[in-house]
Amino acid sequence: MGISGGKNKVDAMSYLIICSVAFISSGLTFFSGFGLGTLLLPAFALFFVVEKAVALTAVVHFLNGVFKLILVWRHIDRGVVMRFGVPAILGAFSGAWMLILLSKSGSLLTYSLFGHTLEIVPVKLTVGLILLFFVCAEGLPRVHRISFSSRYQPLGGLLSGFFGGLAGMQGALRSAFLIKANLTKEAYVATGAAIAFMIDVSRLTVYSRLILEHRAGFDYGLLGAAVIAAVLGSILGNRYLRKATMGGIQIVVAFMLFGVAAGLISGLL
Repeated sequence: MGISGGKNKVDAMSYLIICSVAFISSGLTFFSGFGLGTLLLPAFALFFVVEKAVALTAVVHFLNGVFKLILVWRHIDRGVVMRFGVPAILGAFSGAWMLILLSKSGSLLTYSLFGHTLEIVPVKLTVGLILLFFVCAEGLPRVHRISFSSRYQPLGGLLSGFFGGLAGMQGALRSAFLIKANLTKEAYVATGAAIAFMIDVSRLTVYSRLILEHRAGFDYGLLGAAVIAAVLGSILGNRYLRKATMGGIQIVVAFMLFGVAAGLISGLL
């Protein structure tokens, strides 16, 4: 499957980059409801093969989500959670299993570039294309403002869960569908956190197969540090930030994500 092979560079630089991304993205996106997984996945992908990066991101996202739920659970809208969350569970299972299947597939194309042999594999190609799509969903303000009628919440849950299970990208779609649910700011944050928790539990039951089979290749120190950084970011976001948009930062992040997506698609990463 390749999850324990290839890239596995755990050093001081990996700690610095991954923990910084976890802290900043968790803080900036506390009220927007998305961004942690989208930004943290590419950071992990710089040091680990992509299917392992997805699993590690899911663990951090889940544990940070549990902490976030503790802060906001009183404001959950249970009706929206049922309409959106139940289909999201089904979608998350499907997407996670597709990730497992793709990770077992052989290379689609092998080529040479500057004396190095590169290969394009289905799992990297798929995650790279999805990441490229979410660059638009989260990085471009015009696309970021897209929303859907509340009657499409079950469809939104299914799609959000599926892409969450396949590539860890669940938040942008979830937010696009929930923004029309007539929720207060507090209910929006809490309901999104509850749905994210449901998706994370679902996909981690599938990812556990990867984690258990290759547990020797997981760096638990790095994982723990990333979780702590994300929790500290959530505390900062809950206490000081109020849905800061920061358009300039979004544009920079979009270009960075585009570079990572291109690297995964081409086989450079």
